[in-house]
Amino acid sequence: MTEIENLKQQFADPPAEFSPIPFWFWNDALTEEEIIRQLHDFYAKEVAGFVIHPRMGMPREIPYLSEKYMDLVETAVSEAADLGMRVILYDEGMYPSGSACGLVVQENPGFASRGLRLQEIPCDKGSGPVRVPIALSPGETLVSVQAVIKPSAGEAQVETAIVLECENDGVSFTPPAVGNWSVLLFIETPSRGTIRGVHPGQDDGEPDAPLAADLLNPDAVKCFITITHERYYQRLHRYFGTTVFAFFTDEPDLLGRGHIRGLKPWTNGFLNELIEGGFREQDLPALWFETGDSAASIREAYETAVRNRLGRTYYKQIADWCEAHGISLTGHPAGSDDIGLLEHFHIPGQDVVWRYIAPEDGKSLTGVHSTMGKCSSDAARHRGRRRNLNECFGVCGIEGGWSLTADNMKWYLDWLFVRGVNLISPHAFYYSIRGERRDERPPDVGPHNIWWPEYGRFARYIKRMSWMMTGGVNGAEVAVLAGAKHLPWQIVKPLYEQQIEFNYLEESLLNTSCELEDGTIAIAGYRYKALLIEDSLRLEPSSLQFLRTFADQGGVIIEWSPERKDSAHIGQVEVSRAEEVPEALGRRLGWKHRLEPAAEAIRITRVMKNDICFYVIVNEGEQRYEGNLRINHTGTAEYWRPWTGECEAAGTLRTEDGQIVDLRIERRECIILAVDPASDDQGTGFRVEPAKSKRDGDVSVEDLSEGWQVMDGPWTGELPSLSSWTHWEGMDHFSGTVVYERSLELADPSAWSELLLDLGDAHEFVQLEVNGREAGVRMWKPYIFDLAETAVLPGTNRLRVSVTNSLANRYDGKSFPSGLDWPGTADEGAASLRFLWQEDMSS
Repeated sequence: MTEIENLKQQFADPPAEFSPIPFWFWNDALTEEEIIRQLHDFYAKEVAGFVIHPRMGMPREIPYLSEKYMDLVETAVSEAADLGMRVILYDEGMYPSGSACGLVVQENPGFASRGLRLQEIPCDKGSGPVRVPIALSPGETLVSVQAVIKPSAGEAQVETAIVLECENDGVSFTPPAVGNWSVLLFIETPSRGTIRGVHPGQDDGEPDAPLAADLLNPDAVKCFITITHERYYQRLHRYFGTTVFAFFTDEPDLLGRGHIRGLKPWTNGFLNELIEGGFREQDLPALWFETGDSAASIREAYETAVRNRLGRTYYKQIADWCEAHGISLTGHPAGSDDIGLLEHFHIPGQDVVWRYIAPEDGKSLTGVHSTMGKCSSDAARHRGRRRNLNECFGVCGIEGGWSLTADNMKWYLDWLFVRGVNLISPHAFYYSIRGERRDERPPDVGPHNIWWPEYGRFARYIKRMSWMMTGGVNGAEVAVLAGAKHLPWQIVKPLYEQQIEFNYLEESLLNTSCELEDGTIAIAGYRYKALLIEDSLRLEPSSLQFLRTFADQGGVIIEWSPERKDSAHIGQVEVSRAEEVPEALGRRLGWKHRLEPAAEAIRITRVMKNDICFYVIVNEGEQRYEGNLRINHTGTAEYWRPWTGECEAAGTLRTEDGQIVDLRIERRECIILAVDPASDDQGTGFRVEPAKSKRDGDVSVEDLSEGWQVMDGPWTGELPSLSSWTHWEGMDHFSGTVVYERSLELADPSAWSELLLDLGDAHEFVQLEVNGREAGVRMWKPYIFDLAETAVLPGTNRLRVSVTNSLANRYDGKSFPSGLDWPGTADEGAASLRFLWQEDMSS
């Protein structure tokens, strides 16, 4: 068997390890029988794993981490092991992680989350000596007392700061005659922050909300590990490293939710650590006040110290424990661009939530959240991690609630895959939607939603794409220099739009993990010929020296300087507009692949797996694309279609420097172009014809807008015209299925090469039967079915269309368009119901 045939088999039926691993909300009165039933239901839909996520709604009768709770966990893990499923354990009683649902603070009240608060006492001019009493509440510690000139309420002159000594529970200070002076007290205090717990009364603002722990305190984190991780290991150790393959940590929050306002993250003795790193005690006011040019650098130094300590005390401790126990650390930090904090993750992760990115309003490429797909994948690439995860879909509906569609789910998946994400953790499958559970963080994207009967299609797609994006190296020759908490998005937007591949490269890796090899930056199997930077003056001296050497060896450095600011001299090319970057790269590196005509909505990543080149091509836009892809790889080319698993020959034309490939990609479609260089025996100009297209040749259109009957639903009867059923009497908030039927007269179906039924606007889950036989399922537009592949007959044929709409109409009181919606006439284009066919010219 050739290598490409071997890969094709794996693509068609990938191993179960590439299955979606959904969050499974344990949010009700759990029973072993129901856990096993649901687990088998997952398995039947080809979902071969899950994250056990204790969630709001668990009764007090099942205390978190109790024997009863652990019995249920063991039941789920044991059953998963018997089925060959894989399990990720979640490390918290809801979220954010780190407090063990308040048990850490119960163990030691001194382990509660802490912050630094500021208390300001203005001094009256000319008032003489001032005596400031210092009264601390229980658990508080005085960190510093300073006197400083305050030109205004929001400003402080740190160069005037005077550190005062506390004596007899107070400080004395005589303000100089010049300036408006204030005495500032910096007090370490319990933050009073909480997490969301799992039991009634433990949500935000409720009396029993669990107290957050001090994650900057290594002893508090050690206590967390003992209570949580060791507890799971005690009961499940025989499954660790096999069925149980990871622990998930989720958005640890240093101050906790609902903390005292105005605090800065802090812990005991942290000032000494700051000072050892070059911070001055007199710099503390800059954390609250504007202090001129020094404020930004002071705050950055403080935030870097906090982040480094969190990495050391929290993430590294947990990662070391996981490694010692044969499993991986996964999950994600709080920020969408927190790439530096992924250093210790064995499976780096991020999460798409709250529709921060979306198909509309340019959200796919703008703003800090647009970096999160590359955040986890590039962290994995440069640290040699095989997988990276995204917790996706939570609260991503266009109007919140249950408005998320299968259409949008597909868009989010493609957005993630083309950026390199290869472990999908859908948020979430609900154990129960009883009562308030239905609205806690909707929607259920699994068993309780309309697409569940056909979820196996999603599971297979996720497996194929996760497999495709695992074990290869992407084709990026361009790196974009990133900070530990800064991933540039403006400079990369035109790269996406012109299909120029790039990877984010953290500055911290330049001198620790990168080598210079013949004018390239080499790291973890990647070789970058060009580096993009935003502000060279912010780079470390060691980084500047590294880049000068890179430029001297012939490497390309492009700096985006929109305001023509001063810059370091490292041999870079400067551009004032981000849109100039692709052309600057093209002049120096040439083009590896190019669309003709150009298309800003198409994304391409080039992946090498076992010496086979794969172009993963995603349409993030709303229109079908037709054109050519010019590539510099030669060899037999095939289209691999991950939604169906089908493969077919691609239409290509050999050129002197590669080949031109016919490309037709529908809205919401992903196509993989596989090129086998080992089969390259074609000469220049040789043409391989593509499979016959549904749009080639003459097309006739028959209007099918009339003649429909509703056969099943709350209302049945003849339809004078098609319209959203929310306009029908009594159905403005109906969620469910309506069945339409219509006859179709065909003279001789065999005389036509293709018979395409286009249902135009449908909302939203459509199943078609032709003459009593299933003819396909569509979950998003275009709702096109090829009737030539069905049992159509000469004479009268019966079309039966079952349409299921959004649950938002029922659960959220919406009236979203539903059913077969007829906005116009057949000749008005795609937003219509059409019947298309084309004559077979060879017959």
